Amino acid sequence: MSSEPRAVLCSLSSPRATSTVLDVPQRAILKMMGSRPQLYDFHGVAMTHCVTDNWEKVKNFQARPDDILIATYPKAGQWNSVCNQVLQFVEHRCQELFYCPLFCLLCIGTTWVSYILDLLYFRHLSPERQTSIPVFERVPFLEIAVSSVVPGTELADQLPTSPRLIKTHLPIQLVPQSFWDQNCRMVYVARNAKDNMVSFYHFDRMNQVQPEPGEWSNYFQRFLDGQSFLLFLCCPVASVLYGSWYEHVGNWWNKTKTYPKLHYMFYEDIAEFYLQSRHLTLCFQDTEREIDKLCSFLGSSPSAEDKKTIVELVHFDNMKNNEMTNCSKRPFFDFSISPFMRKGKVGDWKTHFTVAQNEAFDEDYRSKMKDPTLRFRTEI
Repeated sequence: MSSEPRAVLCSLSSPRATSTVLDVPQRAILKMMGSRPQLYDFHGVAMTHCVTDNWEKVKNFQARPDDILIATYPKAGQWNSVCNQVLQFVEHRCQELFYCPLFCLLCIGTTWVSYILDLLYFRHLSPERQTSIPVFERVPFLEIAVSSVVPGTELADQLPTSPRLIKTHLPIQLVPQSFWDQNCRMVYVARNAKDNMVSFYHFDRMNQVQPEPGEWSNYFQRFLDGQSFLLFLCCPVASVLYGSWYEHVGNWWNKTKTYPKLHYMFYEDIAEFYLQSRHLTLCFQDTEREIDKLCSFLGSSPSAEDKKTIVELVHFDNMKNNEMTNCSKRPFFDFSISPFMRKGKVGDWKTHFTVAQNEAFDEDYRSKMKDPTLRFRTEI
């Protein structure tokens, strides 16, 4: 194996946006936004102007060879994203860790991976980052183009870190070419469609720059349809932002067969280690199993002590209650409707799906999920 990657952190006084959010009260911003954005057909994918208005800069974004791109379908357990804060070291004793409910233990999908990556590369270089830089500055959302925040491309260009950690929800065909040209490492996190749908629904409810989700029953059907347009009217009939879950997870999966620098992770595998045993040693071993896989891909070799520290830091309650990680500073999130970090558990779909919906979903899944090598678990 080649030598271990070297992490670099420039001075925190290096040029970067002093704040990603304009100095405008949240209520005023929500009022100015008025109606929710509408979906439209963007290169064959259901998108909104909130993620396409900066498209020329996204398309022409200049990646660097050591960049790490973190990709997911929206709410494959996180805003997808968005989170990469290094928390202060919380004084939870190990025995407290495994007596908590499952939804209190693990931050979802991209949030988890972003957090792990930042811990691996920068925890020792700059402890002050833990409380001074919000997650959406640490791991910029590449395509975001909302008037109340600094564009993701600009934040990425101003990152003082090397490697740069960047997140996206783009389907693989829309990823900027420079990431491929520079042979960048990529980490994709996939979540089972049932839980992904439920999480996406609640996120759409509280996110004022997302299309209005409407009633659950209608949203359920739109998610199954994924992408359907009356092209001659240039308006969506049945679709969700970023298009079909099936196409998104499937196309990224297929890319692993030809692009060796793509590491594909499953949210359920990340969550599994908290269910394996109430015995602390086994809990750590299962956690380290997933961390070891990621480190092997990155060419990183953290100490056993560091890995145990990471296990403690990846605690859902801590991240949910920390302003650096819970996105409470995002001016377009309405937390009176739903928290950004809601539950983060496997199997929450059972509290939303009716028997008829579950049967309809299973039939739809069998007809669309053609690749037998791509398998998901809806409960653990």
